[in-house]
Amino acid sequence: MRMKIVGLAAAVLASLWAAVSASAQTYPTKTVRIIVPYQAGQGTDVMARYFAERLTKALGQTFYIDNKPGAGGNIGTEAGARATPDGYSLTMGTNGTHSMNEFLYPSTGFDPEKDFAPIILVGMLPMVIAANPSFAPSSVAELIATAKAKPDKIDVALPSTTARMVFELLKARSGAPLFGIPYKGSATALTEVTGGQVQTLVDTVAAARGQIAAGKLKPLGITTLKPSELLPGVKTVAEQGLPDFEVTGWMALYAPKGTPAPVIETLNAEVSKILADPETRTRMLQLGQDLRHFRIQGLDHRRGRSRRNTWRNSSSASAPSGVP
Repeated sequence: MRMKIVGLAAAVLASLWAAVSASAQTYPTKTVRIIVPYQAGQGTDVMARYFAERLTKALGQTFYIDNKPGAGGNIGTEAGARATPDGYSLTMGTNGTHSMNEFLYPSTGFDPEKDFAPIILVGMLPMVIAANPSFAPSSVAELIATAKAKPDKIDVALPSTTARMVFELLKARSGAPLFGIPYKGSATALTEVTGGQVQTLVDTVAAARGQIAAGKLKPLGITTLKPSELLPGVKTVAEQGLPDFEVTGWMALYAPKGTPAPVIETLNAEVSKILADPETRTRMLQLGQDLRHFRIQGLDHRRGRSRRNTWRNSSSASAPSGVP
């Protein structure tokens, strides 16, 4: 009798594994949603759309973007955490949603480790501090000096959590009395700064690069440790009196926890192929990725945990002001 029970259990497990393997081999069989927890046009959105297009071609089913902005990315990321774990709802997470937000908001609505299965790191996004061309300062050093001469007279648009952390770190390191204004995304922030309603902003190079190229924004400093070919001639913040200043955003593809491992492996393998394509690397530079900071790799929660420890210390050392 015992042997029959053991044999039956083994048969059930074998059939379940066969079903999972079969689903992975045929995945995807319908459209796949990629939740982007930011506005259309944001750096994360721009990159997500590129990968959605390439995955659509590679896997034969439509991958589409579902923008769910708000609360520094928490609204969309929570939706991703609560999605059915079948591989048909993915989330493009960032260092903001998966490393920083838990220290900046009373509740995010999700747990970065418990609610998500990491798939792969897809990009690194340097940040830029920029201003309306009519704004007198033309560098971060001049911005700091002007802010100290005219306390609380300079507003800074902050369209993301990463932008907010750059802002807070800049204030803490320089002592400049700047005032942060939160925005749901890059599109609105860029419109207000180029229109002159707000003097300056912090955003990804990917989001701001077009306006900089058009002369509608002037870059004051980039947040990579070394100068970047993305913005030739623009000095780093570290070169302007704040040694070792570096904040670089990252993006990674996630699935809800419980998504079958073979599905995650399929997605990891396909995105790895896309990342290895020379055409992709060229396109990533065009989209504002700093490839010197980029490595094709899988992703585990240790990266997020390490970053969260860093931001725990940063957020406790610098209480945010001017941003709810």
